[in-house]
Amino acid sequence: MSLTSLIAFLKSKESIIFNAIVALLTVGGQQLFSFFAFSCPCSPTENLRYGLAFLGVPALILLIVGFVFNDNTWRLFTGSTYDFSIQERSRQSLLMKYKLICFVLGNITGRALVAPVTWLAVTLLNGSYYACAVSEFASVDRYAIFKNMSAEARKLTLAQFPCAQLVPSNFSRVREEVLLELKYQSQVSGWLLIASVAIFFFLTLCVARSCSPLTYLHLKYWTSYVNNEQALFEQAADQHSKVYAMQNIKKFFGFSPGSKNISEIRIPSRLDWRTISGLDLLKIVNQDHCHYSLLHAWADEDPTDGKVIPIDVGQVPADPSPQTVSS
Repeated sequence: MSLTSLIAFLKSKESIIFNAIVALLTVGGQQLFSFFAFSCPCSPTENLRYGLAFLGVPALILLIVGFVFNDNTWRLFTGSTYDFSIQERSRQSLLMKYKLICFVLGNITGRALVAPVTWLAVTLLNGSYYACAVSEFASVDRYAIFKNMSAEARKLTLAQFPCAQLVPSNFSRVREEVLLELKYQSQVSGWLLIASVAIFFFLTLCVARSCSPLTYLHLKYWTSYVNNEQALFEQAADQHSKVYAMQNIKKFFGFSPGSKNISEIRIPSRLDWRTISGLDLLKIVNQDHCHYSLLHAWADEDPTDGKVIPIDVGQVPADPSPQTVSS
């Protein structure tokens, strides 16, 4: 396989590769987190809170991060406020709008769930978090050593099982068996979670493809077009914003950055410096225009004041260029 074919293949599978990278990073982070941060308190009630916190809170944080770092999230929020005209406010147009919102929201949620589901699956397969959380609730009625113990003493002893140094020697064998059973329950839950997510993903993909009006090749072309359009749009937007910003900077200083033949420069006044200095957010000017920065707002006012000084071409310092040393 040539390099071009390999790049094309990887580009066509970028969604799968991205999800795989997120999953691997989550696995590595979970292992480091478990090694350096996890330490069961081995105390009744506290075990459950601590274990569930280590299971659920990182998963919730990863879910929120997945939503935040998805561009479609903010595209959905900023685009859903678009107001249809009266002619377009038909039942069919509103239905299409809601279908599109549901589709995009489902896509966003699917990507955001990769990291938290991976975290939950790996922590359940590890077994330490689950054993810490539910050790005090383990069923030990079959062990004779617990028959003469009160409920509170039994609960305290079971809560100490994750910490070997706190368990009396006569409970060692029972402790190993109980922890082994809890680890078994945790790992079974982890594999069931993985299997459920895999089946749900497969069925969802099958339903989505069967309901799609596009053929397989047409869908691949559409995906390729959307990716290329987005990449080209970002390149054009970057170039357009540079040119636009350069015009405003030229109005402020009297020349464009990188100019070689500078005949005059503008000396900004103190009022000019105060106008463009400080903090600012995007400002809506009217229905069609807005100001992106203080300098942009200053330039839109079309200022005519300011001192302009003519410059001889020979006085303009040349751009420093790297010197080459010949051997």
